Amino acid sequence: MKNNISTVIITKNCEGLIGNAIKSAKVVSNEIIIVDDYSIDKTAQIAKKLGAKVYFQAENNLGKRKNFAIGKAKNKWILSLDADEKISRPLAKEINFLFSKPIKVDAFQIPYQNHLFGKPINYGGENYSKIRIFKKDKAKISSFFVHEDTVIKSKKIGVLRNKIYHYSYRSVSQMFAKFTDYAIREAKQKARKHEKSSLKKIFLYPLHMFWARFFKDKGYRDGIRRVILDAGFAYMELLTYSALLLYNLMHK
Repeated sequence: MKNNISTVIITKNCEGLIGNAIKSAKVVSNEIIIVDDYSIDKTAQIAKKLGAKVYFQAENNLGKRKNFAIGKAKNKWILSLDADEKISRPLAKEINFLFSKPIKVDAFQIPYQNHLFGKPINYGGENYSKIRIFKKDKAKISSFFVHEDTVIKSKKIGVLRNKIYHYSYRSVSQMFAKFTDYAIREAKQKARKHEKSSLKKIFLYPLHMFWARFFKDKGYRDGIRRVILDAGFAYMELLTYSALLLYNLMHK
């Protein structure tokens, strides 16, 4: 069953992921919009082969890219998906059932099942949900360089039970490359808001990040592999505030 839903995905060099994301989205939506940041691999070719409409845009601001994609959609309902995510089969059934009847809300919040090195994880900040299905005239993607949010203009938000599968942490090298990219983006974002760095933030925030995720929020329940993930988050904090300090010094 395909509903009048447009799935929007922004991409860059994700040929190993985009196929699964598109195939899962096609089960619930009748239009797939890809906005690609001029990938040098086969991302765009794979997307076109699977029937997606592919547009190109060079834009570092992830929120602006998502809004650009939404502007290309023909349907009033949007499913916002990332290239490293896919709609689980139970979620697809739930969505198809909901859209077979009149809908009285403007958006749906969907829980996530994150994966670390191919295995599910459930603790230490990895158990959350996001607004991912919404009416495009009732929502806007906030224009952030990283971690863009969906802002709904009303309070009519439904909550789904089944999950989006998220494969954000696929290998150690990929994970640290991602954290490096996020840290630079986050530092740039903080600099634009005139936030200041300090030695306290550089040295204490990473330690607090690891403690909060691994111990306070019980990340250790996911096993010893969580040490690598939470050390990665600590590294991201360290790099973010180190880069922010450089931005501060350069713009004195």
